[in-house]
Amino acid sequence: MDGAKVRTLTAIHNRAQELHLRAREALGAYRFARGRTLLRDALRLLDRAADPAVAATVLRVRILVSLAYVAAETDSVATGLAGLDEAERWARPLPGDALKSELEGLVLAHRALLLHRAGRVAEGLEVFDDAIPALKRGLRSGNGDPTVLAGGYLNRGTSYIFLVQVGLAADDFARCIEVCDRYDLPLLAAKARHNLGYVAYMTGDLPTALRHYDEAEGSYRELSTGMLPALQLDRARALLAAGLATDAARQLDDAIPRLREQGAGQDLAEAEVARAAAALLDGHVRDARRRARAAERSFTRRGNTRWAAVAALVAMRAETAAALTSGRIPARLPERAVKLAETLRALMLEDETGLALMLAVRLKLRRGCPAAADLLLDQLPRQRATTPLDHVMLLRLCRAELAVARGDRRRALAEARGGLVELGRARDRMGGLELVCGTAIHGQQLGELAVDLVLNGPRRSARQLFGWLERTRAQVYRYEPMPAIDDPVLAEKVTALRSLRRAVQLERVAGRPARRQEKQAAALEREVLRQGWYTTPWGRPRPVATLAEVGPALGERALVTFAVSGDALVAVVVAGGRTRLARLGSASEAAEWAHRLHADLDALAPDGLAAPIVTVVTESARRSADVLDALLIEPLSAFAGGRELVIVPTGALYAVPWGSLPSLRGRAVVVAPSATAWLSAERAAGEADHVVIARGPLLAEAIAEEDELREIYPTAVHLTGDGATVAAVREALDDASIAHLAAHGEHEPTNAMFSRLELADGPLFAHELSRLNRPPRHGVLAACELAMNHIRPGDEALGFAGGLLAGGVRTVVAASSRVGDAAAAATMVDYHRRIAAGDRPAVALAAAVAADPFRRPFICLGAG
Repeated sequence: MDGAKVRTLTAIHNRAQELHLRAREALGAYRFARGRTLLRDALRLLDRAADPAVAATVLRVRILVSLAYVAAETDSVATGLAGLDEAERWARPLPGDALKSELEGLVLAHRALLLHRAGRVAEGLEVFDDAIPALKRGLRSGNGDPTVLAGGYLNRGTSYIFLVQVGLAADDFARCIEVCDRYDLPLLAAKARHNLGYVAYMTGDLPTALRHYDEAEGSYRELSTGMLPALQLDRARALLAAGLATDAARQLDDAIPRLREQGAGQDLAEAEVARAAAALLDGHVRDARRRARAAERSFTRRGNTRWAAVAALVAMRAETAAALTSGRIPARLPERAVKLAETLRALMLEDETGLALMLAVRLKLRRGCPAAADLLLDQLPRQRATTPLDHVMLLRLCRAELAVARGDRRRALAEARGGLVELGRARDRMGGLELVCGTAIHGQQLGELAVDLVLNGPRRSARQLFGWLERTRAQVYRYEPMPAIDDPVLAEKVTALRSLRRAVQLERVAGRPARRQEKQAAALEREVLRQGWYTTPWGRPRPVATLAEVGPALGERALVTFAVSGDALVAVVVAGGRTRLARLGSASEAAEWAHRLHADLDALAPDGLAAPIVTVVTESARRSADVLDALLIEPLSAFAGGRELVIVPTGALYAVPWGSLPSLRGRAVVVAPSATAWLSAERAAGEADHVVIARGPLLAEAIAEEDELREIYPTAVHLTGDGATVAAVREALDDASIAHLAAHGEHEPTNAMFSRLELADGPLFAHELSRLNRPPRHGVLAACELAMNHIRPGDEALGFAGGLLAGGVRTVVAASSRVGDAAAAATMVDYHRRIAAGDRPAVALAAAVAADPFRRPFICLGAG
């Protein structure tokens, strides 16, 4: 061959090799269309050159392997496997054992990966076991590619995950990281750490999973942003396990369009399954079924029978939820669930088989077939350590419902009790208020069943109902908070968030839109929350309060715990050594009047309203308050008399300004998330040594009430003007006896822990106050609606005031709706004069609110 020909072939080979390298980079970033174009261009160059050299054939094999991977992702696994067959045919005649070993390992590793993607996981594992020794031999000979070996470990570990062999999976990810560290392969190392997060997710260690995902995200942002959608998919799965459907949906809604743009067919369909699960958890049953069926069709087209069956299971779960809610159970629906269970069993999907059978059990029970349901329960695979928490709770629910169908009320309650204990163990591992609260959704139906059994049982025991309500509601307040670990990265993000929120506020004051800053702030809030989920566990769990403890602690007060069963509103009243049950009427009617009263007080709040408007709105508020009083308080007079009250609300009743109800005007009332939370606050020990008075910016002079408070508390620490910074206020709050915070505030309903007070250098977030080392004993929030909470399942109430209570503040005074500057100032001066005179907080507030109950919607939370 002449020199010119050699030079031409060398140039073509180098160009094709360059295109292949660029294609691999594109595929690593999930840019499949771009990668396919580059690979086809490289293959055309080789075809044109017709170079017989071994190096050209080796390059062709590598290009064909990469094209096979692209075909599997964008077309079908069968097409990809056919491409690997072609690569194998080209590799077979090549000389040299070392070279053939390396190429054999390359083809086998990709074949194993495609078999895994097709759902043929066990078959793929056998091929991985042949591929990895071949890749190691090729690497030792100097012909191998460490990237392929590291990828082999990574992908085999993923197969082990699918077969729930988490120990073997973790070992392979560790081997992958070892190869990556030796050969400087940071992106593959990040993928391995990402997958270690999935191992933690499978074992229920959600804080560790989220930590691994955040670490991998940092690497992906630096090395390959194309991996971020796949990471968001796995993070969403962890969030779903934690019961945070809205957060999971937000991750998926961002990832799905990007996966579609990448052409990542498998991951896109998996993301649609996860999005369907998020919709179902959030109560959007029709949307869940639609998404799941679309994903099932996508998997079927790809030839992935295992994932198609998983998608069908999510659709079945949505159909079952709709049927159980409506009470109309189609005759064929239980049989379809059983048939799906058989399909899943044949595909070796044990947890999914169990779930399908449990759906069939519930349907059979609702159709009045307990014997058939019992037979199906016997067929359930044994649950494992990696069985998802919601499956564990569902099995408890099935057993409890079967016991109810057989008339065995005691067994049903025992199953509910056992399930809630298991749920508590899972909750104890969580970090951050949001994760602790979110898990409650998995035990919601068990708790509701227990409450229904007690209310509708032969004895209708008020004492028993009290116990169940304490086990099932506001569990986040059972935890004794642990001091936060100093985290400079987290602190930096919070500072950046504060600056963004300050910018938003200034734009609003100037009358300009701040949509871009608001979007950035919302994204940063989610980052801060995520990081808080795994820095430390939320706290040490306290035992649930018993009547034997609560009764004596009440003294001459009465405890009123509201609860709902169906649309029936009831109250457990503990007073004078007795515990009694009162039935109060319609829960939906009470909620409607609570919403009306809240809206009336919001409308009445602004200073300077015209007198005719004040008259009309006040009359409407009075009517709403009268109706609520008749529904909620008057029926309890025979049990509680005129005692001071400790009220544990439920649902919409958290928004009630209790001091505006006629029977409660001038009467001391304390609001608590649970009797356990109240008792913990009541017993809280420790003496504090100073009063803090902080004033935020942009306040009308009236709300500052500064001169009067200086007279009342002459030795108080005053922080005003530029001195009222977040850092200064937080430092002053430490170990304060009273902290009076006069600042504009805002309740954030979609992200309650970022409800905020505006200070000189930006907002002080509820998130920051939930982890004070020595929280103030008594907090007073002279700002709008910061007693408002976002109510999660299980009456888990989160918001600014709730964050303070959960963080260890004993008593919090805050407004449950908007309040005008003048009304707030008058309330606060009156209130603090009475506190300084020795009144307890609840007594002082009752007198202060009674002077103008519709313009002073403050409530006393915690202990009073």
